[in-house]
Amino acid sequence: MLAARLLSGLRPHLPQARFHGIGGPKMIEQGLESHWPMDQLTVRGLLPVLLRYRELKGIQNQLRDQLLAERPAAFIGADYPGFNLGLEEQLKAAGIPTVHYIGPQIWAWRGGRIKKIQRAVSHMLVVFPFEEEIYRKAGVPVSYVGHPLAELIPLTPDVVAARRQLGLAEDASVVTIMPGSRMSEIKYNTVAFMQAAKLLLQRDRTLRFVAPMAGERQKQYFLQLVAQAGLQDIEIQLLDGQSHTAIAAADAVMVASGTASLEVALFKKPMVIAYRMMELEWQILRHFGYQPWIGLPNILAREFLVPELLQHDANPQALADAMWKQLSDAPHRERLVQRFTDMHHSLLRNSAAESAAAVLKVIERTK
Repeated sequence: MLAARLLSGLRPHLPQARFHGIGGPKMIEQGLESHWPMDQLTVRGLLPVLLRYRELKGIQNQLRDQLLAERPAAFIGADYPGFNLGLEEQLKAAGIPTVHYIGPQIWAWRGGRIKKIQRAVSHMLVVFPFEEEIYRKAGVPVSYVGHPLAELIPLTPDVVAARRQLGLAEDASVVTIMPGSRMSEIKYNTVAFMQAAKLLLQRDRTLRFVAPMAGERQKQYFLQLVAQAGLQDIEIQLLDGQSHTAIAAADAVMVASGTASLEVALFKKPMVIAYRMMELEWQILRHFGYQPWIGLPNILAREFLVPELLQHDANPQALADAMWKQLSDAPHRERLVQRFTDMHHSLLRNSAAESAAAVLKVIERTK
């Protein structure tokens, strides 16, 4: 989505340009030739990456050799720093301008990565306003281009329309459950989230549950885990995609940490952010953080606006208790709407135009 918006901004200025590399359906719609399916690179977590290292490194080397031979006007790495920064470092050393879209979260963990960024990146495009100063101080040319989600999500969501679309009563109490889009996230979050839903139903039998699924594979895995845990009696409406509709329709959201938590904030919804992972991975990663928050809404606010429950703390009872407060505390809900509205305004830019303008300047400087 992010890179597709950037391509949409570039295309009018470079009508004859060839865009190619690795991308998903939205990028392909903008004219990208994708040499590998983007899903082939979709892997999250330290151990899963290690298990597929040889395969991923092979793709990176093939793309590098192709680009070194072709010498494009610019290389744009969209997110995925573990793959893109190593590639960018080799390309920049060979004189090919490199742009990285979405700064790695060096403000959250792995701050030492800034040295690699200095070697790898000709120009950094960041989506949060506080990041600009970090990269500027490090001597990395940088542009704040706004967050595309702030443009896609309306400042005032239409709750009634979303509920009508999902066949929900306008006065229903709706909880949206978002255990994650990756298979590993579904594996570790689903049962705890659904057990929490069961506990919430004991407090209010009228609650309606909705869960958007990223694809059919994720949906079937979710159903398998629910059945194995003996939770199939919990009535939940599973959606094919439609995550924004599911969030807009909700009174509160139980969400896995990640970009989805920012989406929930932009829809001005109370939430509980949670995350579970393989225990060995947790023991390794929990020592790397630089700040007390992991959820993007809390990081942007620099305080715990909404609860975060991680690993053992993300147990069914704690999740249910935290969600109940989000559903029932009216003054808290009103405060969140104002804070999330201010956050939305701070992220709102014409990201397609601004990111494209930054890339065009990089290309122009190297002519």
